Amino acid sequence: QVQLVESGGGLVQAGGSLRLSCAASGSIVRINAMGWYRQAPGKQRELVATITSGGSTNYADSVKGRFTISRDNAKNTVYLQMDSLKPEDTAVYYCNGDHIYYYSGYVLSLKYDYWGQGTQVTVSS
Repeated sequence: QVQLVESGGGLVQAGGSLRLSCAASGSIVRINAMGWYRQAPGKQRELVATITSGGSTNYADSVKGRFTISRDNAKNTVYLQMDSLKPEDTAVYYCNGDHIYYYSGYVLSLKYDYWGQGTQVTVSS
């Protein structure tokens, strides 16, 4: 009923840029916060950036000044512009939706902490 679908990952050289998108589908009423997390091989999933419905943002120190998160509330879509990419940015990037209010039939429902399937970002040196 609710899906988060990421796109935009790929292979890029160090110093290059990529733009990730995550579109939420379903009978969505509101999504409180959306964000991006990443998981590199052998490491735990970590926060990259989050953005509230009002536009307040939060970034991991490792990406501040290089990555920019934004969202289009009308399209239920969140973006991650990644510039000056480094090999250590290589990971699977996951979209997250926190407190997704949606209709399941005629019933207003809520999903907490919902995840997309992930998209691979590989930065070569």
